Amino acid sequence: MTALKELANAKPDGPVVLVIMDGVGIGKGDAGDMVAKASTPTLDWLKDNALYTTLKAHGRAVGMPSDDDMGNSEVGHNAIGSGRVFDQGALLVKNAVASGAIYQGPLWNKLTGSIGDDNALHFIGLLSDGNVHSHIDIVLSMISQAHKQGVKKVRVHTLLDGRDVGPQSALDYIETLEAHLAKINESGDFDYRIASGGGRLYITMDRYNADWPMIERGWNTHVKGEGRQFASATEAVTTLREENPGVIDQDLKEFVVVSDGQPVGKIVDGDSVILFNFRGDRAIEISRAFDDADLTEFDRGPIPDIQFAGIMQYEAEMQIPKQYLVSPPEIDNVMGEYLANSGVTQLAVSETQKYGHVTYFFNGNRSGKFDEAKETYVEITSDLLPFEQRPWMKGGEITDVILDSIENQKHDFIRANYPQGDMVGHTGNLLAVEMSVETVDLCLARLLDAVKAAGGIMIVTADHGNADEMIALNKSGEAKMDKSGNPQMKTSHTLNPVPCYIYDASGKSGLKLTGEDGLGISSLAATAMVCLGYQPPADYDASIVEVKA
Repeated sequence: MTALKELANAKPDGPVVLVIMDGVGIGKGDAGDMVAKASTPTLDWLKDNALYTTLKAHGRAVGMPSDDDMGNSEVGHNAIGSGRVFDQGALLVKNAVASGAIYQGPLWNKLTGSIGDDNALHFIGLLSDGNVHSHIDIVLSMISQAHKQGVKKVRVHTLLDGRDVGPQSALDYIETLEAHLAKINESGDFDYRIASGGGRLYITMDRYNADWPMIERGWNTHVKGEGRQFASATEAVTTLREENPGVIDQDLKEFVVVSDGQPVGKIVDGDSVILFNFRGDRAIEISRAFDDADLTEFDRGPIPDIQFAGIMQYEAEMQIPKQYLVSPPEIDNVMGEYLANSGVTQLAVSETQKYGHVTYFFNGNRSGKFDEAKETYVEITSDLLPFEQRPWMKGGEITDVILDSIENQKHDFIRANYPQGDMVGHTGNLLAVEMSVETVDLCLARLLDAVKAAGGIMIVTADHGNADEMIALNKSGEAKMDKSGNPQMKTSHTLNPVPCYIYDASGKSGLKLTGEDGLGISSLAATAMVCLGYQPPADYDASIVEVKA
């Protein structure tokens, strides 16, 4: 890869600062739009004084199967960092299943063909149709294929969502799965059951090494069959909700399905296990627990001798997992590499919950730096408390790191993620979400002062919506009501566009909007390059700005 060509326009005196307000989209200004409800004087000022446009951040604009699919932080940061749109895991897996290609390779046959009548094929994954980490149709298809091939025993370990779908929708998916399994079992020749489960934020789906006890709880539940016992997954969810009526599915405690007092689905020698989540960040740690013989993060006890595979490979450089059914997207020539090769010093900063997004995902699913001398990565350790209890999260600390860089002229390009709108948005707590948006605005005020003083350029945008639509709406645009007559909370991402503000503090760069319609967040890479004084690569999606003639 060669260095970027410089443009004729003058470079700014200070750095170019790209701020990603995670989960802060453009809503409809209704009762559930916490972005509109929040006090945001800094964003209001930017809209009046900066270049402003809106960008697509969902569906095909970020590589998802269709425009009915919401965006998410993984695909959003892939698109921002790579400057182009790549087909993402959701589409790649969907196509592989639809074509049957996933079942025609040697690995599928290895996973299913080596199972004797006394052993089981296990599926572990997020049971919903959110299409962010997984889709229920994928595991239903794999179960049907196993049945077609004569696999006698299947066990499903269900991770409950409530985050990318309705906050208390778990039974909808469990009932669908149980009906599918029951139909297969009708002949009496097959034994297909749900074996265990629990909320995705309580077991199994940790990320960025933030909370390994989550992985340990998942391991103990799925592998050892340890946990509170129930006769069925439906009974488990119903009971847990009766005991805590307001609990969101993602926070439900672990459960184990038993028969005659014994767990129906321990993972034992000779079994095969498929992790059917296709998104990488929350699949890496549980994959390591199955794959890494030298893992030291927790005591797994005796490790069963099994075949383990992910539906995709979640980390290519470290080969996690070693076996996978569908090849992940191959993202190359990303912005960070171009800038490093062009001598641009870079800072990437966020707290743990989004640190991997401004590093790993931003760099095209690549761990590590392109140039140690040119790049600085800073991770602020996230709190382990529920995010609604501290909706400000680590906004102040992230801002302090950026201010230090600006004031001491350490970096030419700074990228940062403020996670509040997304992470607090997923809790469904309206007051906390409103406070989270206001926290981001306060942080932006501090950054704006520093960028003005340094003569830099600030680009403020988002990777997808969330806090902008916190009440579920029906097709008529009216609030959906729960059984008690209260509005149903929405904890998932939105299909709304996101804002983009570009403020040139010095005016030296001579920037103006191109006026091109229909741009998505993949245009942010070319935009940042133009702001830095470089000509974007020819295959990058169009810049939002250009230099005035």
